[in-house]
Amino acid sequence: MSAPATLPAPVPSVPLMTAAEFLALHGDESNVELVKGRVVRYPMPGPKHGLVCNKAAFLITRHVFEHDLGRVMSNDTFIRVASGPDTFRGADVCFLSYARLAKDQPLPDGALISPDLVVEVRSPTDRLNKLTGKASEYLDAGVTVVVLLIPETQTAAVYRQDDLPVQLGSDEELKLPDVLPGFAVPVRAFFE
Repeated sequence: MSAPATLPAPVPSVPLMTAAEFLALHGDESNVELVKGRVVRYPMPGPKHGLVCNKAAFLITRHVFEHDLGRVMSNDTFIRVASGPDTFRGADVCFLSYARLAKDQPLPDGALISPDLVVEVRSPTDRLNKLTGKASEYLDAGVTVVVLLIPETQTAAVYRQDDLPVQLGSDEELKLPDVLPGFAVPVRAFFE
């Protein structure tokens, strides 16, 4: 007679983290996000990623400052994209207009309200379907435009609510009249 089969021990469930708990524990960290109540860590993306992020921040910031349009932030600025369970994404670069948060109002502690624009740069470990999903999360949270920059192909994809993504080659111009009037930059400029 054989011994009865034993079942594996149940895996204890980890309670979901709230936005407040996440910010208290991880509010000053990079490469970490809160996704549906769970902390997710990402590998450091490396210098090429940092260079493209910096170029995007520079090009957008220069235009925003010249036209006094709002604020530009970088370095995984937390944006709340969902509640119950909470999800905070860390944008590579984002723009928050004075129309959304007046010039005389301070930035909130913790996470931003939905900015007008989010720029995400594909890092070596990012899968395109995950980035596309992230773009959808930003749009669902009220972001007007999401731009994905793809260093490997030196291309960009522009996402807007209820529109198909627009793919741009390196010689095409990125124009964002709905969030950055007058901004027009060749896509290759983000990768030079």
